[in-house]
Amino acid sequence: MKIYWKYIKPYLPFFILGPVLMLTEVAGEIVLQKIMGTMIDSGIGDAAAGFGVEYIISRAAMMIGFIALMIIGGIGGHYFAIKASVSFSADLRQGVFEKVQKFSFKNIDSFSTGSLVTRLTNDITQVQNMVRMLLIMAMRSPGMLIGGIIMACSINRRLALVLVVIIPLLAIVIAALLRTAFPRFGVMQKKLDNLNSGVQENITNVRVIKSFVRQKFETEKFSAANDDLMNSTLRAMKIVVTTMPVVTLAMNVTTLVVVWTGGGFVVNGSMGVGELTAFTTYITQILMSLMMVSTLFLQLSRALASSARVSEVLKTEVDLTDENSSAKDKIITEGRVEFKNVYFKYYEKRKDYILNNISFTANPGEVVGIIGTTGSGKSSLVQLIPRLYDVNRGEVLVDGVNVKDYSLRHLRDGVGMVLQKNVLFSGSIEENLRWGDENASTEEIRAAAEAAQADGFVTAFTDGYEMELGQGGVNVSGGQKQRLCIARALLKKPKILILDDSTSAVDTATEARIRQAFSTSLKDSTKIIIAQRISSVIEADKIIVLEDGAVAGIGNHKALMQSCAEYRDIYYSQMDKEKEVS
Repeated sequence: MKIYWKYIKPYLPFFILGPVLMLTEVAGEIVLQKIMGTMIDSGIGDAAAGFGVEYIISRAAMMIGFIALMIIGGIGGHYFAIKASVSFSADLRQGVFEKVQKFSFKNIDSFSTGSLVTRLTNDITQVQNMVRMLLIMAMRSPGMLIGGIIMACSINRRLALVLVVIIPLLAIVIAALLRTAFPRFGVMQKKLDNLNSGVQENITNVRVIKSFVRQKFETEKFSAANDDLMNSTLRAMKIVVTTMPVVTLAMNVTTLVVVWTGGGFVVNGSMGVGELTAFTTYITQILMSLMMVSTLFLQLSRALASSARVSEVLKTEVDLTDENSSAKDKIITEGRVEFKNVYFKYYEKRKDYILNNISFTANPGEVVGIIGTTGSGKSSLVQLIPRLYDVNRGEVLVDGVNVKDYSLRHLRDGVGMVLQKNVLFSGSIEENLRWGDENASTEEIRAAAEAAQADGFVTAFTDGYEMELGQGGVNVSGGQKQRLCIARALLKKPKILILDDSTSAVDTATEARIRQAFSTSLKDSTKIIIAQRISSVIEADKIIVLEDGAVAGIGNHKALMQSCAEYRDIYYSQMDKEKEVS
C-alpha cells in the first residue's frame, strides 16, 4: 500500500466521496424496506376499512424522498469511484513506465519485454478494476450486510437465527474457493506474458519468418501459447463460475426457510405480513451482499496477482544510478577515454569475466579501431563508456573523471553511439534525426546527413526528409538505416563517437567517405570504431585487438603487423577472401 500511496494521494477526495455516497444509497435501501413493511401492516389494513389513506400517502412521499437520495448517492458514488480508479491507474501506469525508463540494461534483462508490456497494460487494468470495485462495494456490501442483520433481528430475532447457520457456511465455502483461485490467477498472468512475448517477437521479425517460410511453425507455436492461456484462464474462471451457483442456492434455500417459518408466525398473529415481507427482503439483501463480497474477493484475488507483478517493477532496485556521483555538474569537454585494469561480466554468478584487465587510452581527435573475433568482447567494452553497464573491477575514465562520477545525463550527452542493432522509430526521417538534437536547424540536419552519406537517398524520396518511416524503419534498406543512425549520432556533435559495427551493410567506398567526413565534422572528437572488416580500421590512429576478452595488441596497422600474431591472422584471412572474390 505504501508504494501506491503516492498515486492515491492526489485523488484522495474522490477515494473518500465514492464510498461515502455509496453508504447513502445503502442507508436508503435498508430504510425503504422498513417503511414498506409498516405501510403494509399499518396503512393498507386501515385503508381497507376506509382509514389510513393519509398515512399511506405520507409514507409513499417518504419513500420517494429516500429513492431520490439513493439515486444521488448511487450516481455520485459510481462517478467518484470511476474518477478515482481511472486517475489512479493513469498515474500508476505513468509511474511504472518512468521506472522502466530508469532501468539499466541489467534490470531490463531480468524481465522479458512481453512481461513488461503486460504489466503496463493488463496488470494495471486489473488493479484499476479492483480499486473501482473496492470503492463501490467496500462500504456498500458490508453496509448492506450489517444493516440487513440489524433490521432483521429488530423485526424477529427467532427467525433471524437462520443467519447464524447460513452466513458461517457461506463464509467457509467462499474462503475455500478464494484460496484456490489466487494462485490460478497468478499462473494466468504469466501465461499472458508468454503470449505477449511471442506476439511481439513474431511481429518484429515477420520478414525473417516469411523469408524462411516459417509461418506454419509460428502459427502452431502461437496456437500452443494461446491454448495454454485459454486453459489456465478456464481453470481460474471455474472458481468464478462455481461461486455464483453456491451463493444462489444458499439464497433460495434460506428464503424458502424464512417464508415457511415466517408464514407460521403470521398465521398465529405474532408477525405481520408487512414485517415478513420486509424480513424476507432483508434476508435477500444480506445474501446478495455476501454474493457481492465473494465477487469482490474473486476480483481482488486476481488483481492482487497483478498488483504483485506491478509492485515488482516499482520495487526493483535500479542498479545503475548517478545518486552517489561526485561530479554531477561536470560535462565532457575533451573526450579522452581511459580504461584502467577493467574487468567485466554480465552476471555476478558467472565465473569467468567477459573482459579481462583491459587498459588503454583514446585521446581527443584520435580514431581508435577495435577489432577481434566474434565474441571477443568488443561491444561489451564500448558499452561501459556511457555506462550502459558498470564495470566489476577497474575504472573507465572520461576526461580523467570516473564515468560513475558523472550524471548519467551529462555523460550520455557527451557520447554519440550507433549500436550494433540500428533502431529507427515510427515518424518522419527528420523526426528521427532530431533525436540527435531536437533544436537543430534544417541546414544542420542536411549537413549531418551529408556527412553520413544519407542526404542523397533521402532527397531521392518523394517526401524527402518528411517521409514517414515504418516501425523500426522497415521501409528503408539496411545500409540506409545504418547511415540514418550515423547521421543522428553526428547531429549530436558528441565529444566521443562510438560506431559499433555500424557500417557493415555499407559498401567500402561509401564507408570510406563516411570516415573521411569524421575528420572534418568531428575533427576534435574521439572516434571509436568497432569493425569486422579490417579495411574499416586500417587507417586508424590506434587499433586495439581483442582476443577472448583480453587485449592482444595495441598500435597502428604497421606496428601490429609486426608485433601481433592475432592481427596478422585476421588481416591475411580477409585479404585471402578478397582475392578469392576478385
